Amino acid sequence: MFVEYKELPDNSRVWVYQSDREFTEKEIDYVYEKAKVFVDNWTRHGDDLKASFLVKYNHFLVLSVDENFNNVSGCSIDASVRFVKELETELNVDLMNKMNVSFKDGDHINIVKLPDFQKYAKEQKITGSTTVFNNMVNTKDEFETKWEVTAEESWHKRFLV
Repeated sequence: MFVEYKELPDNSRVWVYQSDREFTEKEIDYVYEKAKVFVDNWTRHGDDLKASFLVKYNHFLVLSVDENFNNVSGCSIDASVRFVKELETELNVDLMNKMNVSFKDGDHINIVKLPDFQKYAKEQKITGSTTVFNNMVNTKDEFETKWEVTAEESWHKRFLV
């Protein structure tokens, strides 16, 4: 069952899917339409899940579930992965590639392959103060406090000079 993201508790579970390119306005509308239907019908063995979603910076799809209401199961996680893969096919984007890394350059969001990120860090085009996106966060609280951080505050720091 869909609820507004702001209504979910801080310990709600999140999954961040990063697009390999910026969504168009038309695609964002499409993602909202499809995600609303998916989340509204998302269940765990027939039991409703209290869930929500966000699209951030026209690049990131965030799914979230209040596990105080009902825990997610392997089957419900599989359903969300199928949903994301459908979006990938329908929009011709890559949302599942964990080897893509994102960072900000001013207001622009860059999505690069991990080897390129490592190269930019070695060349000091990316530094500890570069804003990065830590898509490994697991809870709403982590998403809100540890997702968009400086490279020195994230797993990205291992690549810094």
